[in-house]
Amino acid sequence: MKLFTNEPMNEILSWANATLKESNTLSFEVLNPDIGRGSYAGKAITLEGTAYTYRSYKAWSDLGEILFCRMLTPKSVCEHTVQITYEKLDLNDSFHHSDAKEEKYGTTSRFSAIHKNEEPAFLSPYLRALRSVRVGERKRILNLGINTGDEFDLIRQMLSHEEYRTIELVGIDHSTSAIEHARERFNEGNATFYVHDINELASMNLGRFDLIITIGTLQSPGIEFKPLFMKLVQEYLTHDGALILGFPNCRWMGGEMIYGAKAPNYPYSEMTLLYKDVYYCKKYLQQKKFRVTLTGKDYVFLTATRINLMSCD
Repeated sequence: MKLFTNEPMNEILSWANATLKESNTLSFEVLNPDIGRGSYAGKAITLEGTAYTYRSYKAWSDLGEILFCRMLTPKSVCEHTVQITYEKLDLNDSFHHSDAKEEKYGTTSRFSAIHKNEEPAFLSPYLRALRSVRVGERKRILNLGINTGDEFDLIRQMLSHEEYRTIELVGIDHSTSAIEHARERFNEGNATFYVHDINELASMNLGRFDLIITIGTLQSPGIEFKPLFMKLVQEYLTHDGALILGFPNCRWMGGEMIYGAKAPNYPYSEMTLLYKDVYYCKKYLQQKKFRVTLTGKDYVFLTATRINLMSCD
């Protein structure tokens, strides 16, 4: 097993990339991060005559993600060092590779194995967005691309039963099996779910909503992004309504949420399209007198509330 003491991270990265071309796993020995906790990466630490360069467990976890690997539980090697082991992710184990429109997001699809609310990097900024729009004070909420209802479930969890029951929830998705499952999950009588093409909302006579949520949907293939977005603001939002838009900046593969949007024709994460869409929405909403905030990492959350009508926390 290879020992790294004070080699630069660039050398470790190059070695790891070369090793993973020949193997599905790799292990190496490094300074136990607990010894230098509170230090920044790169700090020199000398123990019993050996010079080490400090890196935290977060740094080693980040390296694993960059290499498209999962990091296994570290093992103690001796008093001062631990063994770090990476295992290659199965990059083909991903819903992104499916071409079937309905089955790609249905209850038997790979997508159905994803539970975003259990990922802190998704959960925390989404909760912040819901609190910023004072979700408990909203009376009608629309979610486009609701799938099986996870985003509504979090609203149900964070509000009291009495608060939750006063809200009318409307969810729309193109997957029949996902909507059927959502209807089973939400049987309190205040949630309605529709199987429908969100490009054709005009045929549904939905009315206006105090809050519109759409996460990872407006950028989907087949969606007319800009016209639909403007229509939502102009025709489906109440005068003092709010918006929460979630822009994916990650990929799901091998059981992991991997940071970085994947653009066509690039073998690595390239985020120009993501930033372009986010900036377009932010600028448009600001022109319409909304206060707009951007939060999150693996998912970028745009939260918009009317200026002088509500304040963001």
